Amino acid sequence: MASVTSTSMGVPAFKEWAVIVRALLAGEQLLDVRKGGLREDGRHFAVRTPTCWLYPTVEHQREDLLKPAYQRWIRETEAAAAPPDQVRIDGWAEIVAAVTVTDPDELAKLDSKLIWTLDYASSRLSWKRRDPLWVLLLRAHRLSEPLVVPFEPEYKGCTSWVDVRGLPDDPSSLASEPALSDESFAARRKLLEQQLGRPLEPVEGAAGLSLQ
Repeated sequence: MASVTSTSMGVPAFKEWAVIVRALLAGEQLLDVRKGGLREDGRHFAVRTPTCWLYPTVEHQREDLLKPAYQRWIRETEAAAAPPDQVRIDGWAEIVAAVTVTDPDELAKLDSKLIWTLDYASSRLSWKRRDPLWVLLLRAHRLSEPLVVPFEPEYKGCTSWVDVRGLPDDPSSLASEPALSDESFAARRKLLEQQLGRPLEPVEGAAGLSLQ
């Protein structure tokens, strides 16, 4: 396990349940869904960057919000979590495409692509009904050696993006491997878009990207 001491500020980290980070890094899930946390600007989600660290958190995780096959992952990720004074980063991701969803039936088409229960995914759609739900397609990469940096109090809270001190500027500069091969990722993206019935919009540049 590598301990990083650099003080430079590079790309931000994308904060998500540890079980979802595990699913992304295992190739079990390619998607994430977002509306924006309580600490985000205007409580609206925006894609800050097309490349991000994956920041796992055990806050708000619950077994009953996951499909049965993945419920044990709650206990496993909590047992493997870093001590409270540290943040452990096991990988990074490229946010390669996105689409917004407002129709529950359209979200239901993605049910087989998420480890959350459909009821929980639908609750994210129902929150702040006037805002669409973002569906993000991520290409995750597992680091050869996890990174460990000190935890800071400002990392707490309901927010999608965290500027974590001590991480390298460029995740791709570290030894890592994609969760899925190019061929597998392309095939699963194609199937996903077929099920959804429309293409996902490519994410390029992505600073403050809004599809609304």
